[in-house]
Amino acid sequence: MNFQVTARKWRPMVFEDVVGQSHVTSTLRNALATNRVAHAYIFSGTRGCGKTTTARILARALNCLSPKDQNPDNTCDVCQEITSGRSLDVIEIDGASNRGVEEIRNLRESVRYAPTRAKFKLYIIDEVHMLTKEAFNALLKTLEEPPSHAIFVFATTEIHKVPMTILSRCQRFDFRRIATEEIVARLTYIAAEEKVTIGEDALTVIAKKGDGSMRDAQSIFDQVRAFCGSTIATMDVLRALNAVDQEVFFKFSAVVLSKDAPGALARVDEVVKSGYDLREFVGGLAEHFRNLLIVRASGSTDLVEMSATYKKRYEEEAGRFSEADLLRILKHVHELESSLRFASQPRYKLEAVILQLARMESSVKIEELIHRLDDLKKNLGASSASSSTGPTKAVSPVPTSEVRVVGSVNAGPMTAPAAVKYSAFFGKPAWSRASASEHTVSPSSLPAAGQMPAASREQIIARWDEVVGDVLRTRIAVGTTLSESRLLDVDNGLLRIACPDEYHVSTLQKHKEYLADTVFRLVGARVLVEPVLSDGRKSVITYTPVQESERKSVIVTALQPPTEQETKDHPVLAALKRELGAERVD
Repeated sequence: MNFQVTARKWRPMVFEDVVGQSHVTSTLRNALATNRVAHAYIFSGTRGCGKTTTARILARALNCLSPKDQNPDNTCDVCQEITSGRSLDVIEIDGASNRGVEEIRNLRESVRYAPTRAKFKLYIIDEVHMLTKEAFNALLKTLEEPPSHAIFVFATTEIHKVPMTILSRCQRFDFRRIATEEIVARLTYIAAEEKVTIGEDALTVIAKKGDGSMRDAQSIFDQVRAFCGSTIATMDVLRALNAVDQEVFFKFSAVVLSKDAPGALARVDEVVKSGYDLREFVGGLAEHFRNLLIVRASGSTDLVEMSATYKKRYEEEAGRFSEADLLRILKHVHELESSLRFASQPRYKLEAVILQLARMESSVKIEELIHRLDDLKKNLGASSASSSTGPTKAVSPVPTSEVRVVGSVNAGPMTAPAAVKYSAFFGKPAWSRASASEHTVSPSSLPAAGQMPAASREQIIARWDEVVGDVLRTRIAVGTTLSESRLLDVDNGLLRIACPDEYHVSTLQKHKEYLADTVFRLVGARVLVEPVLSDGRKSVITYTPVQESERKSVIVTALQPPTEQETKDHPVLAALKRELGAERVD
């Protein structure tokens, strides 16, 4: 029965032994050296990070009969009494069980009496946030002006529950979460002193289970030692703690990378049959992909809390993923982790998400996609030019005609648009911008007469309402946009639709192939759909008819540039000012 747990046996006895809190211990030692010890301290931080231990070291250092470098010698009678808990001058109070105003009144009475043997009388109140509001108020006056021999040290894991009136009367020290590497180093030292053989990988598993708490890690170390004895292997630690082996996570990333859907489902089955907690497993999977992302983005493993062996694995594995893919994977895994809490069948959700990751296509940068589209356009243009053979037929000139059409041909960037005049045939005139004063357009996709019938203006006008109704039934969003626009003209298979704003133009432009297919299905003739912007201006569009088998070239002549006021009143500029707060830059 002489066994003592590691957390008590190896409790730090001097300031240097406190792991991971050098900012606190250095300040306290300097205060002791310069005789600037405050009358009240409050230590806050997570569990097992050294709050109460530091308070006890401070109590011994203040009262030690022969201190060394502001540390207690832990051999004098006063230090021995404080260590064993027999000192009448160092009183430890549990704030959870002594939380009422009566207990604080008793404390106020005892504070007045001088210490019996020590220099100072210390009151260490653990979990001080558990005190009631009345108890805090009763403590205020004593805490602000205590006797010169009294010092208060408060410890809490929930600093936000302590009233500001208390915090303002104390020096506050925030104890940080202990890093995994620091816990591993301390456990390595303890294992060497205890003659226990254990590897770095096993200690890393224990330290990560401790989650920043030295006391938790030491308790887990005792548990594993009881299971394995004096020789501890990594697999023994995993079995004792029912923790997921890191190799399992690498298998999952491998099936995601190879898009192996059956393999992904097999990996999930292994996890379920092994009896792992699925929420804990998904948390570990999120950490695994986070490590891959950190290594991929930074090119370093400094931010990865793993042993040297697995850090090398992450360096090798991270290069096989792209940052965009890892970000998307992490998003899905985090959503899965939060949804598992309410899932009645967590296995099904896990299988669905893992299968989704295995089926997920790789990300493509928009710049690369645009570059590919540009290359494809160039290749198609070259192919079209090389396929058009035969002599050019002579064209006899004919008088120019006015065509009811609106739209930009080769529309340029968002600059001040040029006014284009035309004579309207279908309803209200409209205008569009052009990138230059004159353009020649030869739509390569217009059908030749010998290949398929070209829709006539009369056919389209007669069945236009039917086309709009069909689109409304099949794709309501596109149909609504189409119904708010109007048919402008049909000329040699080129169907122009006048749109009230840029949004309608963009929407119909995206679905122009679908609109063309709908017209072909209802009218029986192929058309090329061209959505154009309309706002009431006129433009003159002249063309020279050619033989029936040839494709037309349309010459658009921009005559009148818009006035400055007309440019300011442009609806696109008005929308930018209204929605985005755009301002004019001269």
